[in-house]
Amino acid sequence: MLKIKSISYKFLILFFITLLFIFISAHSYSKTIFQSLSNSFLRLHIIANSDTTEDQVLKYKIRDEILNYITPYFSHINSKEEAIQLLENNMDKIHTICTNVVSSNGYNYPVKIDINNSYFPRKTYGQITLPEGFYDALKIEIGSSTGQNWWCVMFPSLCILDSSNCKFANYSDEKIKQSLGSEEYSLISDSERSNRLKIKFKLVEIFENL
Repeated sequence: MLKIKSISYKFLILFFITLLFIFISAHSYSKTIFQSLSNSFLRLHIIANSDTTEDQVLKYKIRDEILNYITPYFSHINSKEEAIQLLENNMDKIHTICTNVVSSNGYNYPVKIDINNSYFPRKTYGQITLPEGFYDALKIEIGSSTGQNWWCVMFPSLCILDSSNCKFANYSDEKIKQSLGSEEYSLISDSERSNRLKIKFKLVEIFENL
């Protein structure tokens, strides 16, 4: 009887060690993958003053002006670090553009602009899906910033003015492939993801948000 108990305890210990090993391996894999993705993307996050139709329209007007101003500069950018540096050098100009749009539309909302690390839900752009998690972003808060968000990817250049049809440009897709490993690219590319990779994709989201 004691021998049976001893074998049972050893089995349980081995079982829990195996589970712990699997958990640690999955956690390490997920964190490494997401860090690589996070290091490759810079996002844009705009929050409207409120959910009224007028405030939502204002949000999109600010979006359009910012993208019109910044897109020509970003066509010459080859890394996320360069993109952040470009934004930092133009923060005053970006803020002026935002406040001019606000005032020209008859509002006096303050506008807050910052580059920070923010949470983004899962988002699909054409054949590319980015997992939910925290990414560096240019964040623009309008007025009380209690309205709906609008977001896109600033680098590589994925933003287009019609947000309902956001998708990757071909040159952006090439930049993604160059900056990511084959494993990371396969995870986010809908055209390449197998069922096994879909499970890995979900693990990345789960562990990134623990």
